[in-house]
Amino acid sequence: MAQPTAAEQSPDDFETVRERVPENAAENVRRNEISSTDFAGIVRRHQSAVFSIALHFLADRSAAEELAQDVFLQLHANLATMKSEDHMKFWLRKVTAHRCIDYMRRRKLPQVSLDDAPEPAAPAQSTDPFLARRLRHYVASLPEKPRLVMILRYQEDMPAEDIAEALMMPLATVKSHLQRSLALLREKVSRAIGEAAL
Repeated sequence: MAQPTAAEQSPDDFETVRERVPENAAENVRRNEISSTDFAGIVRRHQSAVFSIALHFLADRSAAEELAQDVFLQLHANLATMKSEDHMKFWLRKVTAHRCIDYMRRRKLPQVSLDDAPEPAAPAQSTDPFLARRLRHYVASLPEKPRLVMILRYQEDMPAEDIAEALMMPLATVKSHLQRSLALLREKVSRAIGEAAL
């Protein structure tokens, strides 16, 4: 017997279908009915944010790709604990931030002092196409935790309270990192502009 077309089905049939198909993947997770299609959708929705945090913190594309893959593997193992889409987004940011710190600790790269960093010769103007690159360079020269706080605040638009919770540090410390980092970045940019004008 042939299946009825959409026009032949009653509204009750659609209600039954709607009850069987959850609205989003988070509902599937709560029901422990996650499929590979649902997980692929979750990855597609969140991969750019996870990769972006990792790339801006690590400044190494291949390391950022590997770290993002590890974060999603960890998410897959912990899917049953996700309560909502917002919880999943917060969890991904938090795990990514901690994985970045762990990665840097394992690498143990020598820290470069901001005083030792070379100053750009050209002034930083609002029409300068390299301004964003310079700012990324300056942010990348910050110490580990202040750099991560800056990335989460200004790239991911996370409020200071959420950053404090994600990084498990006091709110006052987050605000202090933000103030000191902004002052340091302002000083570096104004010094670069001043030297170029001479």
